[in-house]
Amino acid sequence: MSTVNTQLKLGQKLNEGKTKQIFELADEPGHVLVQSKDQITAGNAARKDQMEGKAAIANRTTSCVFKLLQEAGIKTAFVRQQSEKAFVAAHCEMIPIEWVCRRVATGSFLKRNPGVKEGYRFSPLKMEMFFKDDANNDPQWSEEQLLETKLSLAGLTIGRCEVDIMNRSTVAIFEILERAWATQNCTLVDMKIEFGVNVSTKEIVLADVIDNDSWRLWPAGDRSQQKDKQVYRDLKEVTPEAMQMVKRNFEWVSESVKRLLEPLASGRVVVLMGSISDLAHCEKIRKACGSYGIPCDLRVTSAHKGPDETLRIKAEYEGDGVPTVFVAVAGRSNGLGPVMSGNTVYPVINCPPITPDWGAQDIWSSLRMPSGLGCSTVLSPEAAAQFAAQIFGLSDHLVWSKLRASMLNTWVSLKQADKKLQACSL
Repeated sequence: MSTVNTQLKLGQKLNEGKTKQIFELADEPGHVLVQSKDQITAGNAARKDQMEGKAAIANRTTSCVFKLLQEAGIKTAFVRQQSEKAFVAAHCEMIPIEWVCRRVATGSFLKRNPGVKEGYRFSPLKMEMFFKDDANNDPQWSEEQLLETKLSLAGLTIGRCEVDIMNRSTVAIFEILERAWATQNCTLVDMKIEFGVNVSTKEIVLADVIDNDSWRLWPAGDRSQQKDKQVYRDLKEVTPEAMQMVKRNFEWVSESVKRLLEPLASGRVVVLMGSISDLAHCEKIRKACGSYGIPCDLRVTSAHKGPDETLRIKAEYEGDGVPTVFVAVAGRSNGLGPVMSGNTVYPVINCPPITPDWGAQDIWSSLRMPSGLGCSTVLSPEAAAQFAAQIFGLSDHLVWSKLRASMLNTWVSLKQADKKLQACSL
């Protein structure tokens, strides 16, 4: 039994589905408890079985996935894992649509699109939506059907802006999880998610759960090794041995998903400033690096006045094997970036603090380089940190995820600003 009831005062049961129950929380207004059940179903519950331990496995999986997405910067309903079988989430009114995102054609897509071979790769991702209606087996819907239904949830009408936000968010969420699973040599084939409207903030957030019922996972891209619920759907007959195999797969996923939260490669940014008077500019770079989870050291050295010391500092950072991006911050004549770039194979970014008087002339010392030097120049301190993060993001899925979520959130805020402005001008 779960220990939740002794810790949390449960209010009324708000909903019960095939695999979970949702309770109000008496002492935490605006929050609910999502409690998993030991039940596995397929084909709209045409097949259903008890699977001992499934609730705990599903809860572990979904909690890890939501943590990964939240740390990246994706807005979700998840608040915390409460117990072995339950997590706390923001109370949402659910939008009755399953958003399906596909990288590889398989399953129902092949039935609905005869002539497409299994394994066809979608680039860009293929988006589909299905209206949640058990009686009619969740029919596929078009965007137009969703718009014409004019759903209203928690006071928010689902119009063009909201549909676009969910569409974009689904793609970003898929790409973040796809990249994370790739670190375990696992192909995320497709996935379904749901959104809700947070009743307190009136914001659209990723809600419900993402567990081993939500996706197809093929280790090494090989369907015969699939680890997801499809294994259960494909069983000719349900025997105790078959159910043990299904459970082992689910356990493998819940263990593997923990590893998705671990950074594989940790890099660092080293900011070299020509003078302590550049500190405020450098602090902006350090702060922006922090937002991507990248450690950042600040050092003072002048390539004009102490080149031997500049090269000694360079050697110190090259000698410990940690992947490093150097950022050179030097006003007036920038000797620091070019000297570093000519003497290290690590990337060097010039980020000169430009002044209004001589800035137009000084900038040439960062732009016009002798041959054989490959340093780039980025004027904004925040953009210099972002460029460094993009370099690390090639090999670190957690940094990449933060960049991807940030790109989504920028797009969403522009969309919402436009919606607000249109409402004002009407």
